[in-house]
Amino acid sequence: MKPKIAILSTLGTALLAACASPPPPPPPRAYVEVAAPAPVYEPAPQPVVSVYVDPPLEAPPPISISYAPPPMLVETPPPMPAVGMYWTGGYWDWQGTWVWAHGRWAGPPQPGYGWNNPYYENRGGAVVFVTGHWSPPGVVFAPPAIGISITAAVVLPGIAIGVAPIGPPGVFVPSPPGSRPGFIVPAPFGTAPAVVTGAPPVVAVGMHITNNTTNVTNVTNVTNVNNVTVVAPASATANGQAVNSTVPASAHLAAAQTPVVKAPAPEPASAKAIPAYTPGKPLPTLPAAQTVRPAVTPTFSHPAAATQTRPTTPTPAAQPERPTPAATKPATPEAESRPNEPAARPGAKPPTPAPKSESASHPEAAEKPASRPPAQTRPAPKPEAGEKPAAKPAAPKPEAEKPAAPKPKSPPSKENEKKEEH
Repeated sequence: MKPKIAILSTLGTALLAACASPPPPPPPRAYVEVAAPAPVYEPAPQPVVSVYVDPPLEAPPPISISYAPPPMLVETPPPMPAVGMYWTGGYWDWQGTWVWAHGRWAGPPQPGYGWNNPYYENRGGAVVFVTGHWSPPGVVFAPPAIGISITAAVVLPGIAIGVAPIGPPGVFVPSPPGSRPGFIVPAPFGTAPAVVTGAPPVVAVGMHITNNTTNVTNVTNVTNVNNVTVVAPASATANGQAVNSTVPASAHLAAAQTPVVKAPAPEPASAKAIPAYTPGKPLPTLPAAQTVRPAVTPTFSHPAAATQTRPTTPTPAAQPERPTPAATKPATPEAESRPNEPAARPGAKPPTPAPKSESASHPEAAEKPASRPPAQTRPAPKPEAGEKPAAKPAAPKPEAEKPAAPKPKSPPSKENEKKEEH
């Protein structure tokens, strides 16, 4: 019996040592890549000189300006006061610097005169500009010919030179309200700049304007073109959304669009109009600039799925629950030897039965037959209703374990004594 007890004791000691060893290191943390929220686009404030400009009665000579006009401003025209009037203004004009020519309704100076929107062209990295003007009957305004001498515009002292036009060469209109400075939007000849009022701001090259009417014969008046289409890929807009929308071609209808960026045009400081810029003539005195702070509207939104991703705070992976020490603690060596001990004496408390986990965790102990007779391990029958339970009889002591009483020696007889004497 002792070798088996020693083996079981050694096994229990090894299991205790295994339970006392430090737990295995946790699995590596998992990093999840999530879409980074797109930052809200915030257009930069811009100083604006707002004036009324008196349009000339014919096309003035073109001028060359080294930097692009600023992004458009928002200016909602009032209702047309009379039939046959034109919405003049609402565009960037040159007066020694880019100034905002405030819009207003005006009738033709003479019968038969028509209105021409301002002309912008990216030519050789500079802007060829012709201000908005009237045209006499039968006179068709034509773009400045390639190769002609164009006078460089005079810049007022102290004016910071802006960004050269960013975009393909050709005719264009200024970028939508709130766009980054320098970007231009290619457009057909004669397009009103206000068509981009409701477009999202641009931050890259890609937005352009197309005519819905392909056969345009009268370029002096774009009223025969009912609509134009604003097209832009998602990579060109500040909100990351592609554009393909049809807008009115008429200046007063286009200017009435709901803007994506609110950049309100300030009212002029004086109601007196200044003359259009003419090379060689002195420049007028301009009022002080007013700061316009563009702001995005609730319609400005960015797609939820952004291209950039960032790692978030890692969350440790779920680990399996470790069993409590009470459930895994093996039986002590003393408990291993209890099945081999003799039964309790009469009157003593019966030994506590070993839990099932001991036999499950020790195969050798489970295979070892119990030394107690089966009659002693059977549970007592349950008493019937109304009957008192019978007292449990004390387990009899096994005869094999009773110590044998020594036989008393009988006293020597007289005959034996006599034999011993002889």
